[in-house]
Amino acid sequence: MREVRWERMFPDELEAAFKTCPVAYFPYGLCEPHGPQNTVGLDALKAHAIACRTAHKHGGIVAPPDYWHIHEMGGYALWSERSVGQPERSWLTCMPPWQHFKNICYHVRQVDTLGFEAAILLTGHYGPNWQDLKTLCDLIQPHVGTRLYSLPDFEANEPGFNNDNKSGGDHAGCVETSLLWAVEPDCVDMSRVPPEDEPGPHFAMGQTVRKSNRQTGERMVNDEVAWLGNKAQELRNTYQAEKPTQKLRTFDQVEHLWETVVRPEIKKFRTMQNSWTDDAPALSEDSVWYANWQVPDRS
Repeated sequence: MREVRWERMFPDELEAAFKTCPVAYFPYGLCEPHGPQNTVGLDALKAHAIACRTAHKHGGIVAPPDYWHIHEMGGYALWSERSVGQPERSWLTCMPPWQHFKNICYHVRQVDTLGFEAAILLTGHYGPNWQDLKTLCDLIQPHVGTRLYSLPDFEANEPGFNNDNKSGGDHAGCVETSLLWAVEPDCVDMSRVPPEDEPGPHFAMGQTVRKSNRQTGERMVNDEVAWLGNKAQELRNTYQAEKPTQKLRTFDQVEHLWETVVRPEIKKFRTMQNSWTDDAPALSEDSVWYANWQVPDRS
């Protein structure tokens, strides 16, 4: 099968793939508890595999997956208290929002410099980070030539698990487990699912997990691949109609963009809030999630 993973391609392969379809896919996720039945890297494993299947079918190059993502602070800490519990070790690969989003500015700089017509930023990690990612792309789009689109993979999951357009995403339930089962079968072990009458939270396992089905996962993956292929062509059409010029070339330009455009807005990002809802309870100081819960002032 033709290689589409940037890090595993020879220079001549990269040039040929670029000339055929100058689209880059950026997969994002992290390691975090996803129930006892899934390996902890589910988010990025899922996003990377779906991006690779899309590039195989529709063309493009898949950037190395980024396994470091937002967690452990603000609403994520509150969610962890409820859904993960008090583990001795969380096995997270997490970082704060400002670091994650600044890294993405550098990712976009590279494809803009190389002359890609389009870039799709696909996150397999949920919570409000994907909303902030869309905001980030809106902020930096006027400053780059590459046409950008960001999304959580569930946005492309039409018509969802039950063909109802309502079950596009969950956390370690039947949707995510089925998707991972389809793309990385060695990373799912349904024999680890505990009995229904055994109290949880079972490392953030979704309650619908027992409905997981590998064939349904394959169908959802194919649906996402078709959606992403259409979006990539749409972005290319926009690029070719507008003929923008690449503008973000140097590290200094990225730093200037961050300081003048992104940083003034980042304090409004949802991941920069101590909670996602007004009625969320405060964490107690004896919680394992307390240390990084409260978001520092980044103004």
